[in-house]
Amino acid sequence: MKVEKISELTTNRLSVYLRCLNELAAAGVKTTSSDGLAKRFHLNSAQIRKDLAYFGEFGVRGVGYYVEDLRDHLTKILGLDKERRVGIVGAGRLGTALAEYQGFTQSNFSVVALFDADKTKIGQAVGELEICDIKKFEEVVERENIDLIVIAVPAQFAQSVLEQATRAGIKAVLNFAPTPLKTDEKTKLKTVDLTISLESLSYFLAQPAGANGSAKNVKQAAANLRNKNQKVLQGQGK
Repeated sequence: MKVEKISELTTNRLSVYLRCLNELAAAGVKTTSSDGLAKRFHLNSAQIRKDLAYFGEFGVRGVGYYVEDLRDHLTKILGLDKERRVGIVGAGRLGTALAEYQGFTQSNFSVVALFDADKTKIGQAVGELEICDIKKFEEVVERENIDLIVIAVPAQFAQSVLEQATRAGIKAVLNFAPTPLKTDEKTKLKTVDLTISLESLSYFLAQPAGANGSAKNVKQAAANLRNKNQKVLQGQGK
């Protein structure tokens, strides 16, 4: 693997490639190519080759990629060749839904603990999990060998949960609370804000037909408005 730092966008794409390869393997496909992957899964063949090149040479001249071999390589690169144990903080609707999500097991993630501060929830069962008291967080993290924490609490409590996770030695945190969080360099934080994603989509819906939400159209509209306002100020507007 090259020494240069690998971007998060690259690792995100590796996950997509692995999912595509899993689908090919399930269909009994033995070999593929960057062009074949791109056409079948609506990807960019040049980007596939560039991303894979960061980690070595996987293709075979005249053959392309052996699906099983490339799957194994990407699984190891993404650290999915061993179980990742997950703890979820927040036993509300989102937290319990995540705790019961079966898709995690397909990527070697196991939800092993669910935490909450609400005394009426502590001890209740969610699937095969018992909701733990957040006061016992560090104890449970150590006992269950938890690698990754998911924050699914109201925004005002998210920062304190993150700090608690950091003190417990957690190095990877997925945050669903709709608020920016501050962390140290040792902890990898990824925030999923559904509202921001929806508002971004709303922006494109708000654009005139054919505008495609381009910055050029927005700038032109702003320029037109400025010109109109200047004419009004000069007594030339209606």
